[in-house]
Amino acid sequence: MSKKAIRVFSREFKLKMVQRMLAGENVSALAREVKVLRKDLYAWRKRFRSGGPEALVGRGRPPKAVAAIVARAKRAGSPPDAASKRVAELERKIGQQQVELDFFRQALRQVEGARRRNAGSGASRSTRSSKR
Repeated sequence: MSKKAIRVFSREFKLKMVQRMLAGENVSALAREVKVLRKDLYAWRKRFRSGGPEALVGRGRPPKAVAAIVARAKRAGSPPDAASKRVAELERKIGQQQVELDFFRQALRQVEGARRRNAGSGASRSTRSSKR
């Protein structure tokens, strides 16, 4: 059984690739050229946008200095794109809750209707009570 070798890229390499992406190069062509997965290129670009060049570190836990820079960037304010994603997520959640409310209202109407029908048939008893 053969295992694939894990490639480790330097910060400088990642920074060059991100700069090429930001310059407008085709990501698919770039990925083929340097033999890197497109998802990795997009992940590098995302980290670069959130924390700058310092965020382009290797695998594992980032050093405390890098983590502090990324945390500071997040606290400074999220970009409008993140806000619109959050709004869309909340709107989906509200829509789902509305569907659930409609379902439970309909179920409650059916249960109440069944209770009314069973509460009293309006017919008299077949035998008289034994108590007089």
